[in-house]
Amino acid sequence: MPAEETGATGTAGAAGELSPAARRLYAYAVERHAFDATEATGALGVRAAAAITELAAAHLLQRAPGGGPERWSAVAPRAAAARALAPMALLVRETHDEMDRLRGRLEALVPAYEAGTAHRDLSGSGRLELVTDLGAVRGLIAELAASCERELLTSQPGGGRPLETLEESIGRDESLLTRGVRMRTIYQHTARYSRPTAAYVERVTALGAQVRTLGDGLMRMLVFDGQTGLMAVPERTGAALVVREPSVVHFMTSAFERSWLGAEPFPTSVSPDAARSISDELRQTIVRLLSEGLEDKVIARRLGMSERTCQRHIAEIMRAVGAKSRFQAGYLLSATPTPTPSPAPTPIPAGPPESAGPA
Repeated sequence: MPAEETGATGTAGAAGELSPAARRLYAYAVERHAFDATEATGALGVRAAAAITELAAAHLLQRAPGGGPERWSAVAPRAAAARALAPMALLVRETHDEMDRLRGRLEALVPAYEAGTAHRDLSGSGRLELVTDLGAVRGLIAELAASCERELLTSQPGGGRPLETLEESIGRDESLLTRGVRMRTIYQHTARYSRPTAAYVERVTALGAQVRTLGDGLMRMLVFDGQTGLMAVPERTGAALVVREPSVVHFMTSAFERSWLGAEPFPTSVSPDAARSISDELRQTIVRLLSEGLEDKVIARRLGMSERTCQRHIAEIMRAVGAKSRFQAGYLLSATPTPTPSPAPTPIPAGPPESAGPA
């Protein structure tokens, strides 16, 4: 039989839909006890060799008992399925057995874990836990969100959030809101100029979430039901400190509430007047941070904008006070009233957000 008739068709018959020729041949085979390729070719009008190979690979044909090596007979579909699935069923059983063995080995450690956590809880050390793996942090956030019943507080500095982070969050947050969980979020002012962030805000606020923005002073954190908090870890990107100590969670909640009172509602569209007002407020904050002697990248990170945008505004402020160096500008700004630079023609764009903890 030619090679081109025994290759791909056999694989297709075993793994996918049967070809029309194979279906016709199977119907032909079911009507008789046995046949050979010549008889099938004469009856069907096409060469049957490739269809025989396809049906044999699917276990729908077998060598006819006592009929010689070239004669075939049909196999019932259920019997063919049992034969085809036998190796897979064996693999599934072996996998389940291995899962049971692994579960048994791990569950054997449960008594030691429970004894250790009981001792840890008595000492209070179990109420703070450092999680350094980003995947573990995300899994923990998903778990806490799934069990959240009353309110989720979120404080997210850094300007506009990455699109992939928003896509990951939207399903979880919509599920929270549809369950009746109250959700309040604070971003920085620069997040208003991020289209993906604004689109996300529009979706969640339509379901009852409340979102506000603030210029500076935010810490990255989440608080679930006033009982469990997640806090960013300085200089440890992707890490989080899990807080279950009631007094610390209360402090985190109080800090959020103070920021919330001073924050402004996040509009889904920014009017020119609102953009100019926020831009002026951001410049005033830059002046304050510059007078404290902070570096450009530190100021940019605190305000959630790109370092390049921050440097442009610092240059404008230096021109406004007549300073020729950052040192001179810092001295003049600390010794004189805060200058008011000329309004920018466009809003301050948010630069790439700088991650510092759980997204």
